Amino acid sequence: MLMWLVGLQNVFSHQLPRMPKQYITRLVFDPKHKTLSLVKDGRVIGGICFRMFPSQGFSEIVFCAVTSNEQVKGYGTHLMNHLKEYHIKHDILNFLTYADEYAIGYFKKQGFSKDIKVPKAKYVGYIKDYEGATLMGCELNPCIPYTEFSVIIKKQKEIIKKLVERKQAQIRKVYPGLSCFKEGVRQIPIESIPGIWETGWKPAGKGKEMKDPDQLYTLLKNILQHVKGHQNAWPFIEPVKKTEAPGYYQVIRFPMDLKTMSERLKSRYYSTRKLFMADMQRIFTNCREYNPPESKYYKCANLLEKFFYTKIKEAGLIDK
Repeated sequence: MLMWLVGLQNVFSHQLPRMPKQYITRLVFDPKHKTLSLVKDGRVIGGICFRMFPSQGFSEIVFCAVTSNEQVKGYGTHLMNHLKEYHIKHDILNFLTYADEYAIGYFKKQGFSKDIKVPKAKYVGYIKDYEGATLMGCELNPCIPYTEFSVIIKKQKEIIKKLVERKQAQIRKVYPGLSCFKEGVRQIPIESIPGIWETGWKPAGKGKEMKDPDQLYTLLKNILQHVKGHQNAWPFIEPVKKTEAPGYYQVIRFPMDLKTMSERLKSRYYSTRKLFMADMQRIFTNCREYNPPESKYYKCANLLEKFFYTKIKEAGLIDK
């Protein structure tokens, strides 16, 4: 143990040349300070020296370094993740440190920022103020398993890859562009476009478009309110958050949600029932495309879609 502390003292001295060696030695061997060492092949290659202030709700990171020939290998992140786990177990959820210009980048990658969450009264007089350095803080989330972080990220990437592959598998055939317009044709029936039926497109119902925009607005507003109030509408109320659905916006090119539809309705975007129905259908289609059939989101989409078309038929916008 003593040999490792001496080894870490040497690492700090070499990697932090601006710090007096006597000062480093005093803190490394100070009983009030704790040290996390990284040992490889029987020798210390890095570590973090810190002091815990449980009554103040934070710990000060005093020294943090990895020997030069072992840098850029992820050891710095490995050390910090273990330090975070240690502090969560001891119910201390804030780090403070003074970082020089060379260390700011590293600490930012570890979740530190200049926005200090700890009240100033909690740390003034407890930590040393280093001239020319920047005070940075990091707030820990006790729900995050920091030592498994890289594994979680790897799994998320695998999920995204599978979602993309599933999406690509659905694209079975690529059709050439339409050439009829070059020959002077002004318009063609939608159903004559090659591949249109394979996409799941269906001809619109025989319901008549309303000529009175105010009447249409009132009707669509009523339908949208009923849909938003349905018990299965909860997954679609707000836009999908990236943090909750990894890779969603890589799979879904045209996202839609009920909040966006409400804003579009308010701005009188829906000049026809077709525009309104297209956006609503996009919500259900996107959900089924991203989520597996056995998921609760997939089931909510099916039930809400059935309810929506019931309301559309009741309103006379499509044939019953």
